[in-house]
This record gives sequence, C-alpha cells and structure tokens, in this order.
Amino acid sequence: MLRYFGFSVGLTVAALVTAVFFGGPAALLAVAVLGVLEVCLSFDNAVVNAKVLRRMSPLWRKLFLYVGIFIAVFGMRLLLPIVLVSVTASLSIPEVWDLALTDQQAYGENVEAAAEAIYTFGGIFLLMIFLNFVFDEDRDIHWLSWIEKPLAKAGKLPYLAIVIALAVIYVGSQIADPEKYSTVLVSGLAGLFTYLLIGGLNELMEAPETDDDDDADVTATGQSTSGGNAGGTATKAVAGAGAAAFLYLEVLDASFSFDGVIGAFAISSDIFIIALGLGIGAFWVRSLTIYMVDKGTLDEYRYLEHGAMWAIGFLATIMILELRFHISEYVTGLTGLFFIVAAVISSVVVSRREKAEEPARIEDERDEVTAGRR
Repeated sequence: MLRYFGFSVGLTVAALVTAVFFGGPAALLAVAVLGVLEVCLSFDNAVVNAKVLRRMSPLWRKLFLYVGIFIAVFGMRLLLPIVLVSVTASLSIPEVWDLALTDQQAYGENVEAAAEAIYTFGGIFLLMIFLNFVFDEDRDIHWLSWIEKPLAKAGKLPYLAIVIALAVIYVGSQIADPEKYSTVLVSGLAGLFTYLLIGGLNELMEAPETDDDDDADVTATGQSTSGGNAGGTATKAVAGAGAAAFLYLEVLDASFSFDGVIGAFAISSDIFIIALGLGIGAFWVRSLTIYMVDKGTLDEYRYLEHGAMWAIGFLATIMILELRFHISEYVTGLTGLFFIVAAVISSVVVSRREKAEEPARIEDERDEVTAGRR
C-alpha cells in the first residue's frame, strides 16, 4: 500500500505541518477539511481516470502521474480560478493575483461571480460523459437494468446526447440570472465543443492508419507483416492516442475541480490554504487511480464504473442547478460516495452469488454431457 499511497501520506503530513506553521490550528483544520472534501467530490473522477489510464502506455501513465499532478494542483486549482476571474471581471492576471494576495474577500467574490461560467462549462462536459455512457448500446453489463437498458436502446437515435446537452444549456440560461444569459450559453457551448473536440481526437488517434492497397497487417509490437512502414505509423498512432487521452483526463479533472474550488471559499478565502487542501485531495485521487489500474479494481468490481458514471450524472445536474439554487458541497460529495459504495456492494453481492451457484451449474453441465452420451 505504501507503494501507491506513501507519497500522498507524506505530502498530506507536509501540507498539514505547513498549514500549522503559517496559519495555526485554524489553517490546519481548513486544509484537512478541504482535502477530505476534494477526495469525496473526486472519487468518481479516480474511477473514470482508471478506465482511461489502463488503455494508455506506461510512458503516458507516468506523465499523467508526475506531470499531470502539477497541472492539476497548480494549474487547475490555483491558476485557473485566477484566469477565470481575469476574463469575467475584465482584469489583468497580475491585478487578479494582487487581489488574491491583498484582498481575499474581494477575490472570493469575483470567483463566485464567475460561478455561472464555471458551473455551465463543467456541468455540460460531465453531462456528455454520462450521456455517452448510458446511451452506449454495445455495453453488455448493466447495473440499474430497469433504466440502463431503455437508455441504451434510446442511444440508437443519432446525436441524442448532443440534443439533450443543447436543451440543458438552454434551460440553464433560463434559470440563471438574466444578466448571465449570454455567459451561460457561451460557457455551455464551450463545454460541449471541448468534449466533442477531445472525443473526436481520441477516436481519430486510437488506431493507426493502414494502407488498404497493401493490406499491411500490424502486430501488437507495431511490426508490419508485409514489410511496410506500419511500425512507424503504429508508434505515431499510440503517441497521438496517449496525448489525446492525457488531454481528456486533464479537462475531466478540471471539470471535477470546479465545484471544489468554488465551494472552498466557504471554508477559507486564502488561496494558499485552498491550494494546499485541494492539492492534497488531487494527490490522493491520483494515487487511487494508479492503484485501481494496477489492481484491476474495475474488473473485480463490475459495477464500479457504473456507480461512478451515475455519480457524474448527478454532479452534472447539481452544477446546472447551482445556476439558480445553492447546493452544499457536502451533499454533492455524499451523493457521489453513495453511488460508489452502492456499486461496490452490488458487485460483491453478485460475485458471491455467482460463486455459490457455480458448483450447481457445473453439475448441470455434467448431467447434460452424460445424458448426451447415453
């Protein structure tokens, strides 16, 4: 376990000690609460990350773990809010940075003023992930069969997910403050465009191009059985697919972090306290992701991905509802945990039932074979 979580434990201790040194017990409590809140909000993020990461090469896995974590902590949870405030408040980035250091209350108010853009972009991006999962008609395993099977059949309708996303963007613009109408529309369309762009790049780069005229076969090692340049083409395709998946994971992480970043100001207005707390959570999410990939957790718990996707669907719904209503971050986090825990319990129950029924099934097969011989 230390191999996967040792660094996160050490970083957590260092962050808590730093908080006490600079801010005393109050800062210690704030960092601890923010760290736990971030893990609760982003646990389903770790599950989805694991699904994507297990298809990536070892090189891209390492880049995601070591390079991506700095993007997640410093880029998404420290710099991104500053950039958003700069855009929405028409201030330069140095001015926003100075505001964050000298007038934390005003900075927090500016972040909250940008909430509509943040929630709409992240909500639509996450909504598309959820819709494309439940509308997948090729999926064999269903958790909540009573609703997942009808949704899978509905997925036969072309562009249904996009139509629903556009409808949600319109509804969001209607329930939001009238002054934020254009902000919601633009942010929602930006979230939809970003998902479609990254998804398209991922599909484009997943498989290497082949020359139909030569019918070149490419082996798993990228070698061509017909003497062509399939090896180089396959290598480029793998690199491109890794880059697209890496970009997808970073945007996904940003979408999950939006809710935590805004909610963090209810606990502390100090950007460094927020960065420490959310950074701890981000490192734990990365550790959980690598652990699930190496241990094959998604295969062991067959419904875990389903639970994460339903949690994502509810998170997307909550983010859109935040345009009109305030919903506690604790409600959001507990809802996600509920789906994850329920999926794990369901997976364990089904696995145990199948193991209990296995001897009887084998015996029935033997009886059929014996009867056939007679």
